[in-house]
Amino acid sequence: MKTVLITGGIASGKSTVCRYLASKGFPVYDSDSRTKALYDSVPGLREKVEEAIGVPFERIGIIFSDKEKRESLEAVVYPEVLSDFENWRNSQSCGTVIFESAVALEKETFRNVFDLTVCVMAPLEQRVGRNPKTVQRLSSQSAQQPETDIILENDSTLENLYRQIEEKLICKLI
Repeated sequence: MKTVLITGGIASGKSTVCRYLASKGFPVYDSDSRTKALYDSVPGLREKVEEAIGVPFERIGIIFSDKEKRESLEAVVYPEVLSDFENWRNSQSCGTVIFESAVALEKETFRNVFDLTVCVMAPLEQRVGRNPKTVQRLSSQSAQQPETDIILENDSTLENLYRQIEEKLICKLI
């Protein structure tokens, strides 16, 4: 089964690309929403996170401004995410699955998981316009363009983005 990572900075358009791919029948694993679900479904995970970051779970947002706490949280949570993803992927019948994540490409836990990586790029001013928290969370994501197989430029219309998905990506997924 082919595993494709859709990555890019906050508000770059990853979710838009993934919704389009889902509309074409590709199963999409949204790592953000699945991670949030794991906090409720994995016994003791919230407590492990609290212990790792040294603050109550309700203050988990501190990880966006504290690299040490973020790395401590990642050490606890990412193995759970990987396990959840592998179980989810094994339950799919499609020949290709999509993993959406802003940071997976940069994390050791996810090394050698993806067969194809796609980076969605957008200018910072457009990203800030889409999500005002972009600037606040920039420190939690790499400023460098990751090495990827395909780059989708999300700097104009949805139609242009969809055209790029069709021309650059869909042909590699089928």
